[in-house]
Amino acid sequence: MRRLSLFRRRHESSAEPAKDKDANYSSQWQLMYVRFKKHKLARVSLIVLALLYAGALFAQFLAPYGLENYDSKYVNAPPMKLRFVDTEGKFHIRPFVYGLKSGRDPETMRKMFTNDTKKYPLQFFVKGERYKFLGLIPSSTHLIGVKEPGRLFLLGTDSLGRDLFSRILLGSQVSLSIPLVGVGISFVLGLIIGGASGYFGGWLDAVIQRVIEIIRSFPTLPLWMALSAAIPPRIPVVRMYFYIVIIFAFIEWTGLARVVRGKFISLRNEDYVVAAKIAGVSDAKIIARHLLPGFISYLVVATTLAIPGMILAETAMSFLGLGIRSPATSWGVLLQEAQKIDNIALYPWKIIPLGTVILTVLTFNFLGDGLRDAADPYKR
Repeated sequence: MRRLSLFRRRHESSAEPAKDKDANYSSQWQLMYVRFKKHKLARVSLIVLALLYAGALFAQFLAPYGLENYDSKYVNAPPMKLRFVDTEGKFHIRPFVYGLKSGRDPETMRKMFTNDTKKYPLQFFVKGERYKFLGLIPSSTHLIGVKEPGRLFLLGTDSLGRDLFSRILLGSQVSLSIPLVGVGISFVLGLIIGGASGYFGGWLDAVIQRVIEIIRSFPTLPLWMALSAAIPPRIPVVRMYFYIVIIFAFIEWTGLARVVRGKFISLRNEDYVVAAKIAGVSDAKIIARHLLPGFISYLVVATTLAIPGMILAETAMSFLGLGIRSPATSWGVLLQEAQKIDNIALYPWKIIPLGTVILTVLTFNFLGDGLRDAADPYKR
């Protein structure tokens, strides 16, 4: 027994250095990945974001109705409940919805909806409005729906009788992609302009910093209004999308450029950078191989945390009528009907798009927190 205990001690003492040795030889990205896996909230947020972007990618297939589909008979209709048990207490394997019939409140004369007696079973892969799947393949198949003359309004309808669930899915294509593309463009601009300012310095640095100060001195809302007013009215949706992305990229690159400039100023006089210059390495290689890897993890975190701010900015612009306009839609456009308090009091389901905005912003913030913690893998 004594020999066995001595063998175990020797085995454990020899295993621990090997484990430390493997950790020492791990790359920065491997250490970040190991630490990120321990952040449960960030992992859940990543899954939620993947589902949101998958929903936006396949929105036309997932949405029961198209963007311009409406029915004046179902204006401001309440959300329908998927049921398994009917009013007679009978259980149905396939979920169904009751039809809606409209009437008037005898006291307020306000239009109201009540359930009809006819049941409409939920069906999958139903034929409906034509669209292009992934923007390429013509199709008319939708994931869910009910047979005519039934209607499926899972989240109710708006003031024109359009399905809110379908419009939230279709609006996510704009509200989730514009911030992503805008941050990507501002990331490239901030990296190039801020890197040139910090690395070369001199008159170039002075000019770039004065331009950044001028842009950042403008209040955000008047700057949005000025740039939005420069967009020609009644332009195609694709061009409007392009212009909104340019507006966001023009405003947001300045913050990252200043951070990159500060990092380059602190690193350009390091010994390994000076040695590379003496060895005749070009400036482009010094920036790409020696300077950027020193804080690339910070750039990833900064980019992730910048997306929620741009999502809120796009929502605010569309909410104020300065961004995406009808017939296109986004979450901000959908929230325009929630401007009046009486509208919310009578039709509370119209504020549901706000929940999608809050969910998306929170998940991006949690993901950014997880990446920020993972960026310092030696932190205990």
